[in-house]
This record gives sequence, C-alpha cells and structure tokens, in this order.
Amino acid sequence: MASRQNIAYLFTTFPKATETFLQREIIAMQRMGAQLEIHSLWGGGGKFGGMPVHAFNKWLLVKLFWIIPWVALTRWDVFGVLLKGLLTRGAPSWLNFWENMLGAGFAGVFYRSFRRRPPALLHAAWGGAPATAAWCLHKMNGTPYSMAAHAYDLYEHGGDWWLDEKLAEARFIHTSTDMGRATLIKRGVRPDHVHVIRRGLDALPVMKRLRPSRLPLRIVCVARLVEKKGLREQMKIYAALRDAGVDFEARIVGDGPLRDELGRAIRRLNLAGQVSLAGHLALDEVWGQLAWADVLVHTGIVAASGDRDGLPNVIPEAMSIGAMVVSSPVAATTEAVRHGVTGLVADVARPDAWVTALRRLATDADLAESLRIEARRWVEENFDAHKNAARLSACFEAQTRS
Repeated sequence: MASRQNIAYLFTTFPKATETFLQREIIAMQRMGAQLEIHSLWGGGGKFGGMPVHAFNKWLLVKLFWIIPWVALTRWDVFGVLLKGLLTRGAPSWLNFWENMLGAGFAGVFYRSFRRRPPALLHAAWGGAPATAAWCLHKMNGTPYSMAAHAYDLYEHGGDWWLDEKLAEARFIHTSTDMGRATLIKRGVRPDHVHVIRRGLDALPVMKRLRPSRLPLRIVCVARLVEKKGLREQMKIYAALRDAGVDFEARIVGDGPLRDELGRAIRRLNLAGQVSLAGHLALDEVWGQLAWADVLVHTGIVAASGDRDGLPNVIPEAMSIGAMVVSSPVAATTEAVRHGVTGLVADVARPDAWVTALRRLATDADLAESLRIEARRWVEENFDAHKNAARLSACFEAQTRS
C-alpha cells in the first residue's frame, strides 16, 4: 500500500516549456514535503527536481485491443458509461475527442498497476486528458481524485466533452480565477468543492526603476499567436498609435498559427519600423523582454470557439518586475488589472482608447509609478507560488486524511 500522503499527479505533458507555472507549483509542493508521483500522458518525461517523470509509452495502447473487451465483460458499470457517451453525443472538437481518448487509454493500460499500488489521491492538472484518466481510474479502482479546470477546459467549444461527469465525482476542483469558479458553480459544482488558488512565482524579481523618459514607449506582448489573444486587433492599435504621433517600439513574443498573417499585417500597415515578431523565446529571454518594456499589452478576446484566457500568467509576471499593464476587460484579467489602480483597461474595439491609455503611461510619471507600486503589491499578496501551493497542499491533505 502506498503512503497515505502519496499524490499521483497527472499531466498532459510535463515538463513543458510554455507551462512553467506548473513547474513552479510542483517545486513549491516538493519543498513542502509532498510525496508526488508524476505522470505525463503525452511527451515529457525524464527527471524534474530529482523526481522521475513517468512518460506514457503510446505503444502500450496496443494492449487496449484485449483490455477493452475484458473491461466490457467484467466492468460494464464503467464501460457502459463511456459507451453511452460515445453513442449519444459528439465531442466538441476532434482535438478534444482525442484528448479524452488518450486519458481513457492511459487508464485502461495502467488501472491494474494503480490498483496494486494505489495512491492516496489522483490529481489531474488539467480538465482534459489528465482528468479523464483520473475519472476512469476512479471508476475502475475506487481511487479518489481531484482535478484542475481552467479556461480551455471550461470554454473551448463550450467546455470539455466529459467535463460534467468528471466534475461530479471529483473530491474538489482547483481553478485559478474567480471567473472559473463562477462558471463551475453555474455548471452545478458545489461551491465548497471549488477552490480558487492562483498560480505564482517561485521568487519575486527585483522591481526595475521607472524610466524617466518613456518615449519612445517600449511595448511588449507575450502570447501564443492564436485568435483569443486579439493580435489582429492589436495591429490596429499600433497603427492608431503611429497615426496619433506616439513614438513607440513594440515586440510580440511568441509563436503560433497566426505568425504569417501578422507578418503580412505589419507590412500592409507599414509598421515594420516599429513592430517586430520575436518568435518563441526561452524563459530567461522572456524575462529580459519584460525588463526592457515599459508596458505589457494584453488584447485578449473571446474566440469564435468560445475559448478565452483566464488570467494569463504573464500579466502578474510583468506586474512583479515593474512593467505597467494595459489589458482588455475580457475574461479574468480585471481580477489583477484594476483600472487606474494596478493597470489600465481598454476595449480592443476602440484603438483610440488604447492610444489614450498608452500616451498617459508615456507622459504621466505619477500615474505610472502609482500603478507599478499597487501592481507589485497585488502580486506579493496573490501570486506567491509557495503560499498558493500551501493552499493546494492543504486541500490534498484534507482528502488524504478522510
């Protein structure tokens, strides 16, 4: 029997370069003495913080050719639920279909080994494949599980295919925004089962000084180049800034399917001298861009699929180092960016509002310094990885003691 404190942590991919916030969560949990067993369902593997990361060998899915008939014969209470769902409703997207199949396949391959060495609790870091794996293992072995549910899990095409079933049997659900909590409660989750625990920084950086002269204004955007980031709208804002005579330089850090389109927009709008696409950068280089910038801009929108950001981690990261933030009011960004207190908020449909906001930050030193101080205070109170991991650890302990 495994230790009662042993938590089997299920990830889609771990470690992943673009999900450093999850790595910080694991590091903080490990420093508190949590006994973690890490499983990565797609890629990843190796060692992290001295711990082995168990990567799922997809060739093992071949075993499902005889495992599925066996489960169908011996555990119809489990197989019947899955089969009914497959036959009565479609997945919101092919990607989400295969994410859930991956989670179910992982559970089918490993349910016997998890039965032999049961953890005290299964915890899924995402509401997609990891939560499906945890839910199926719970159905087959009775092992309790908890799960995280964040913006993609909740909003992309109306939410994950099996989300309601997974939420219904989870011991608790961890989300990182008040917006996420409200959505989960609206879906029928008991309020006392939903815990808002934000991500965090392992250590706060030294806060840089405000540049006495902020012209040309240094602007950075750190984002995947996808629809929900509002980058098409951001190009119109840069054109409006130029037309208004505001001297600026903007760098867009990140990669994604819109890269070529954005490159064409930069050329079409004659912004090549002021706006550049930096591509994907290593974490230390991203911090270097935040240190260079006067302002981080976030132009998030609700995508046609319904997907949207929660509170992008780069916003509090920028706030921690002393870069001012201008954000759209979409999703949960205003939980950190309070207009006129910790940053400025502007509608992406109104480039003129962004021109006004950015010009104020370039010319009003008193406002700029006030926003920076209050933003740093918000980060210290809300975005400490150790404090937040301690809250998550307390949730785990409450379940492993029960």
